[in-house]
Amino acid sequence: MNLLVDTHALLWFVSGDSHMSRTARETIEHPDTTNYVSIASWWEIAVKCSLDRLKLDDPLDVFLARRTEEGFRVLSIETRHLPPLIDLPFHHRDPFDRLIICQAIAEDMPICTADTGFKPYPVHVLW
Repeated sequence: MNLLVDTHALLWFVSGDSHMSRTARETIEHPDTTNYVSIASWWEIAVKCSLDRLKLDDPLDVFLARRTEEGFRVLSIETRHLPPLIDLPFHHRDPFDRLIICQAIAEDMPICTADTGFKPYPVHVLW
């Protein structure tokens, strides 16, 4: 299965945070799961670090390299991801999350997230 891992889910997974559901953790760890992280999530992490709203244990480049070594793949922003933004209702206003939702729609990929703001959209939420 291909799985799009939302920003907070990635951070919780990496840190072993107890907020992460057992289902989410087991799905990410399953050998048949290919885990993707949107470039929007990497951007969001960088922005939050620059605003001192997030502290990583490692410098950002090391953090990113470690996730790649762990098998997380980067989902780039492609032009085919953008058309769903035009008609996407504003149930969720966060621009990072809106892009992740559109990527999941275009790629027909479930999203691993605890964010209930994703539920009104035509995406499969795994948590």
